[in-house]
Amino acid sequence: MSKRFKALLEKVDAEKQYSVNDAVATVKGLASAKFDETVELSLNLNVDPRHADQMIRGSVVLPNGTGKTVRVAVMAKGTKMDEATAAGADIVGNDDLVEAIQAGNIDFDVLIATPDTMGLVGKIGRILGPKGLMPNPKVGTVTMDVAKAVGESKGGKVAFRVDKKGNIHAGIGKASFSESAIEENLNTLLSTINKLKPSTAKGRYMTNVALSLTMSPSVNVDTSAAMDVK
Repeated sequence: MSKRFKALLEKVDAEKQYSVNDAVATVKGLASAKFDETVELSLNLNVDPRHADQMIRGSVVLPNGTGKTVRVAVMAKGTKMDEATAAGADIVGNDDLVEAIQAGNIDFDVLIATPDTMGLVGKIGRILGPKGLMPNPKVGTVTMDVAKAVGESKGGKVAFRVDKKGNIHAGIGKASFSESAIEENLNTLLSTINKLKPSTAKGRYMTNVALSLTMSPSVNVDTSAAMDVK
C-alpha cells in the first residue's frame, strides 16, 4: 500500500455510514491523482438476478453528464444513417461496421442499432456481449430514434446492470465537478434504481452503497438515506 493511499485512508472513517451530502464532500476531498479521477458508485442489491423479475437493468441521463468523452457507433440503414451522422455519431455503418468489428476494430464506447439491423448485430453478438456493448431496447440502444439515442449517449447517459452477485457499478462524474453536480447525478441514479425495486425482492433492497474515486478508498453511504432518494 502506497503512502498516498495510507494518507487517504486516514481521511475516511471506515465505520461511519455517511449521508449522501457528506459522502460526496468526503470523496471530493480525496482527489489526489495527477488526472481528473472518475467518481464511482458501487452498490449491492438484495436481489437474485437469476430470476427475470429481479434483473435490475436500465439507463439514465445524468443531469450534469459524466465528464467522459463518449464515442458512439450507430448501425442503421437508409435515412437513419444520415440522421445518426447529423446527430454527431462517431461511426455509422451496417455491413461494413460488422466487418470492422469482426476484424477487432472496436473504436467506440456505445453501439446503437435500429431494429431492422438486429440481424446484422446478431452476427457479432459473441464479440459485443462480453464487452458490454450489445444493443438492447431496455437501455434505449435499439431504437428508430437514433438522433435522440446519440444525443443522450453523448450527453451523459449511463447504462447499468446488476451482476450475478447483485452488484452495480457506475461512473457518475469527475472529481473536478462541484459537490452539487456530483450529488445531483448521484441522486438521479439512486432514484432510478429505487424505482426499479422488484415487488418480489424481500428484505432490505440496498445492502451496501459506496462512493470512491478511481484511485481512492471507498466512502460508505448510509443505505437508508440512499433508499430514501426518490
